[in-house]
Amino acid sequence: QVQLVESGGGLVQAGGSLRLSCTTSGRTLRYAVGWFRQAPGKEREFVAAISWRGDSIRYGESGEARFTISRDNAKNTVHLQMNNLKPADTAVYYCAADSTGTFMNFDYWGQGTQVTVSS
Repeated sequence: QVQLVESGGGLVQAGGSLRLSCTTSGRTLRYAVGWFRQAPGKEREFVAAISWRGDSIRYGESGEARFTISRDNAKNTVHLQMNNLKPADTAVYYCAADSTGTFMNFDYWGQGTQVTVSS
């Protein structure tokens, strides 16, 4: 059974940093993992994704420049380093696993972690 658990969210002031972690269990070693976020009243948006080897990375518009995704397969963990946070980054952040590795079929999801950026 595949499970994903996010951690590292919290309250931070604008300009600050947070590092989110997604710990996976089950048969996820060769899965791509991505981060998404959803703010109140808005649609879920893609933030970043990384292949299982870590050799392919994509960022959405919301993740470019200020965010960095990485993974440690030995620890079954994917991180999202977020720097220079802005109030517009306030959202619930979800990690998801793509068993096809194509970045197009995220079929397993975590419960999410809240990130709140104060001005």
